[in-house]
Amino acid sequence: MRPIAITTGEPAGIGPEIAVRAALAGGACILLGDRALLETAAKTVGAAWPLPAHCQIAHEPMARQVVPGRPDPANAPYVLRLLDRAVELCRHSQAAAIVTAPLQKSIILEAGIEFSGHTEYLAAATGSAMPVMMLVGGGLRVALATTHLPLAQVPRAITGPRLSQILEILDHDLRLRFGIERPRIAVTGLNPHAGEAGFLGREEIDVIAPAIEQARRRGIDASGPWPADTVFVPARARSQDAILAMYHDQGLAPLKFASFGRGVNVTLGLPLIRTSVDHGTALDLAGTGRADPSSLLAAIELASQLAGGMIREPAGSAVAGGAIGASHH
Repeated sequence: MRPIAITTGEPAGIGPEIAVRAALAGGACILLGDRALLETAAKTVGAAWPLPAHCQIAHEPMARQVVPGRPDPANAPYVLRLLDRAVELCRHSQAAAIVTAPLQKSIILEAGIEFSGHTEYLAAATGSAMPVMMLVGGGLRVALATTHLPLAQVPRAITGPRLSQILEILDHDLRLRFGIERPRIAVTGLNPHAGEAGFLGREEIDVIAPAIEQARRRGIDASGPWPADTVFVPARARSQDAILAMYHDQGLAPLKFASFGRGVNVTLGLPLIRTSVDHGTALDLAGTGRADPSSLLAAIELASQLAGGMIREPAGSAVAGGAIGASHH
């Protein structure tokens, strides 16, 4: 199979170190980053330099040398160039998928670059109208109706057309990428108790339920809106192939509780395969060589399986006996 393109993320964070460690443990890959930075990272984690032949280096020079744990806004364009190069590698069939190490959004914004996250940036770079963030781990697949928004802006962002499009993409990619013949999708409500029949908010009645009904008429097996505090109960979660949550922490808090350090972020709705880690830059660990590469390894494994059409459940997975498995990771 073609190599996996791995972007090494924020150069002052743990990205370069975990990327080197994960690349050494995996198959053919292309590490995108500053060559000197990657050499330093290799020495930090006790790896021999140069790296083995299966680990190609796509050199991209940084603007300034970095001090571990101290991001520099001058390197923000460098971080984004890594993403652009990874997209080009996939576009020209030189890479099978993109796996991204964490970046520091605040530093990119501090550099004066409008940026809301990997998901949205890659969507713009590939001309994709509606990217969908989904995390996989701990026996769950959780997609998000909204991603990196202030909580006060979430209700206005949840519209019928948006939910309809997200359900279409989620259903399509679960079939195409994950090999699920008829995905079952549980949709959460926005308000406590899914609005309590309108007494705690009307978004469920006016927006979410009609979008679910429209999806069902199009042949999508969606249900809800379910109260978010009970939809993640194992018995219910295991009966579904994915859960669509209305906002970031509603969906990702339970998933990360169940899988932190082993979860994988998957971007749906793109013309290419992209996975990522479930954590941030861990600036306090940068330069120590102690950062755990487990989530990046899981992201590389899933990207390889998606690219090769070989989705399978890990042994002993909590989802192996239920529908949220039947085909993942």
